[in-house]
Amino acid sequence: MSERLTAMQEHEEDLESIHAELRERLDEATRLQRELRAEASRLKEENEMLKGGSLYLATVEELADERAIIRQHGNNQEVLTEIRPQLASVVEPGDRVAIDDSFTVQLVMDVETDARAQAMEIQQSPDVAYADIGGLDEQIREVREAVEDPLVKPELFAAVGVEPPAGVLLYGPPGTGKTMLAKAVANETDATFIKMAGSELVRKFIGEGARLVRDLFSLAAAREPAVIFIDEIDAVASKRTDSKTSGDAEVQRTMMQLLAEMDGFDERGEIRLIAATNRFDMLDEAILRPGRFDRLIEVPKPEAAGREEILKIHTAEMQMNSDIDLGLLAAEFSSFSGAELAALATEAGMFAIRDGRTEVSAADFEAAHEKITRSNTPTTIAGPAYHR
Repeated sequence: MSERLTAMQEHEEDLESIHAELRERLDEATRLQRELRAEASRLKEENEMLKGGSLYLATVEELADERAIIRQHGNNQEVLTEIRPQLASVVEPGDRVAIDDSFTVQLVMDVETDARAQAMEIQQSPDVAYADIGGLDEQIREVREAVEDPLVKPELFAAVGVEPPAGVLLYGPPGTGKTMLAKAVANETDATFIKMAGSELVRKFIGEGARLVRDLFSLAAAREPAVIFIDEIDAVASKRTDSKTSGDAEVQRTMMQLLAEMDGFDERGEIRLIAATNRFDMLDEAILRPGRFDRLIEVPKPEAAGREEILKIHTAEMQMNSDIDLGLLAAEFSSFSGAELAALATEAGMFAIRDGRTEVSAADFEAAHEKITRSNTPTTIAGPAYHR
């Protein structure tokens, strides 16, 4: 009798174990069923959307209950439209969305920075150091104080109780070293460096330039500490006029966005702005006021000592005859900018190579001077000669 009871107890334990295992399988099957139903529902909904035709990109401008004011990309049309109930809680102003033919919001697009803005990030530091820039000691000091020190030594500004400069504007004639200063900053700091030309902000379609400006500052905020360098800023920040053309209006709209990003309500954080221009006289007063560009640094043509220093930098690795006096050359080329002096040294070396020599002579510099001066002088093209 006891053996039979023991066998029944063992059988009951086996049944309970099997029951527990089956219960686990049933729970797993139920969970999988829910997931498959959800996936089937999603695929069915996606299939219905695909059958309904193409979707169009738009940006949400404002929200009102379950409706939104959207601006369609391309034609810049504004529409008050419905939002699908499933998306009503996730759509926010500024989102990029996909809309159907009836302008109903169907999808919220992933947040992404414009690829053009991402392409402007410098991945490898330029091979330019402050020691490679001659005749600009004062300008280098001011740039380092305004751009490097706030990023490297923020505690000094906090201890003194002053806000670091928000931006630096470099202005002066072409070839004086403005871009080289920015390259040296990119090389000497560990901050993300984002470079662009002002002309790149002038876009074809309405609102594209302003959006690119927003994306640039968003990229800098995501990569901070960061330095944004805008070369030839006069292309987008020239004085405003009463012109009614769509092109001028788009340039002014882009400048308004740039001004808003420079001193908007949001804290800029560890982002510093450097800009350069050859046409300081063309810039709008609004962009020059303190708080946007706190330091206006003139980068003039070098003096005699600066020209000699520049020549020493660009001839440091050249094989030169003993008859060359860089001080005399610097005094002779009084009208040359830093870029022209660099070209002068290169041309002198080319004349030596042309003659099969490994050393550069003073005559080579004279020939290079004559060539550069001649190439910079406009020539009058004579008309055809007629024989009488």
